[in-house]
Amino acid sequence: MLAITATLALFLAAPPAGAPALPPPSGDATALARKVQAFYESTRDLKARFVQTYTYAAIGRRQVSKGTLEVKKPGKMRWDYASPTQKTIAVNGSRLVQWEPEANQAFVDDRFDATAMSAAVTFLLGKGSLEKEFLLSAGEGGTLVLRPRKADPRVETITLTAGPDGEVTRTRVVDGQGNVNDIAFEEIRRNPGIPDARFEIALPEGVRRLSMPGK
Repeated sequence: MLAITATLALFLAAPPAGAPALPPPSGDATALARKVQAFYESTRDLKARFVQTYTYAAIGRRQVSKGTLEVKKPGKMRWDYASPTQKTIAVNGSRLVQWEPEANQAFVDDRFDATAMSAAVTFLLGKGSLEKEFLLSAGEGGTLVLRPRKADPRVETITLTAGPDGEVTRTRVVDGQGNVNDIAFEEIRRNPGIPDARFEIALPEGVRRLSMPGK
């Protein structure tokens, strides 16, 4: 059975629950959140290289992956993993595809509910509101720490490191089981003019198609 990647798990819906009680955000945290939000709201498309380090809390194992990310408004996102194995995750409106060429198999959801995506992902598309969806606090080294206002098993905390213009250069997501998904972004290119065709994944004949969990 094809394993759901840490990135894909952030796309899938989670049940709402009560909000944790935390003190009001500091002025610095609010200002940084607005700066990050403004950067992505005014970005038409974006491309970057990424290095993802995923730590499995239960077994203490780490996996490092590398690849490229492309996003474009409205509602288009593509993660191309180059190592340790090739894999593509693409969201194009209501279609989500995870394609693994080496295994010749893919998850396909043609009725994907983009509104169910976690804000840990949607801020890249300039959607949602960090202030409304998260409790904000200032972290070490000028980072921004986010905690969901509604408990979410996918996200316990998110720590964002931002550049001078508000571009996110690193995200660190800790889920409810203590797993850590750390992604560093490099060579960030804003508004490079990515064609829509980049988000249309044409699967080859004979590929094994698997339904998304719960579908």
